[in-house]
Amino acid sequence: MVEWKDRLINVLVTGVGAIIGQGIIRSLRSCGYDVKIVGIDRSDRSPAVEWCDIFIPKPACDEADLQYLKFWCDLIEEHQINIVLPGLEVDVNYLDRNRFFIVQGSDCVLALNSHGLISLAEDKWLMHQYMESHGFPVIPTMVDSGWDAAVSILGGAPILLKPRRGSGSRGIMRLYDLEDFEYWTRKSRQPWILQRIVGSDDEEYTVGVFGFGDGSALDPIILRRRLSSAGSTLEAVVVENELIRQRVAELNFLLKPVGPTNYQFRMEGETTYLLEVNPRFSSSNSLRTGFGYNESLMSLDYFLLNKKPQMPKINKGTAWRYSEDFYVYDRAAV
Repeated sequence: MVEWKDRLINVLVTGVGAIIGQGIIRSLRSCGYDVKIVGIDRSDRSPAVEWCDIFIPKPACDEADLQYLKFWCDLIEEHQINIVLPGLEVDVNYLDRNRFFIVQGSDCVLALNSHGLISLAEDKWLMHQYMESHGFPVIPTMVDSGWDAAVSILGGAPILLKPRRGSGSRGIMRLYDLEDFEYWTRKSRQPWILQRIVGSDDEEYTVGVFGFGDGSALDPIILRRRLSSAGSTLEAVVVENELIRQRVAELNFLLKPVGPTNYQFRMEGETTYLLEVNPRFSSSNSLRTGFGYNESLMSLDYFLLNKKPQMPKINKGTAWRYSEDFYVYDRAAV
């Protein structure tokens, strides 16, 4: 294992044009280590280009193309990348499928969860079945169902339509009648599930944990959240909830997450329903950093420095997201 001490750490952050990657950058800047951030994204039309030390656009080829794999390997070698922190689900899945090829012959490490959990969390229906088979309370869910059967079994409209794959609120629709059902199922480009709506918008939680692969993890940070129309956390309040804390411990024991892992819940009475598992950095990672729970720092310690992160002091409070202008002036015109 390399002795780092005060050495510069070259960190590759993916998806820097989106909120997760930008949160990782912000967290790295406050982590206390000397880091050089190399950012990648499909587009360079983002303020994050200025926030990185180096920005490199992804090639225009398909991910199945061998040139795309060569891009990753060459990038890691040319910039002597020490660790990759993926900020997009698509990058997590690609790196997971190619994790041995990408870092072969280099000292680079990938901050990835376990292959088993990444694969399981890709499909909401498979995750639902897995949770049910292990005795966890699950949201009533149907797959390949007609409208009448769904209304009868799930308890009446409105009903949620969700893509089986994908995270956040992308593609999730509330269906109120047969017309909605026929329109959105026809419009959907991928397999879907139908679910009963449980709880209320006021009882939705996003929980961050950092797992060690053996069922143990740092204590969770629990945020009660309000969502934006895009499905990311708009407002977050640090809370204590013993029911959620107990459920998280049970999930950790079963799923054995490695590194940053995000659980999302809704409460209905005394029942804690799991909405989804994101085995990666989530969109609220920068909010957690603001309260003292810096998953980027933890990832450097754990994956690169072979050092078990210590549980930080979590500050109580409320966080909001807001829009702000960012300008890059054309120096040639000044």
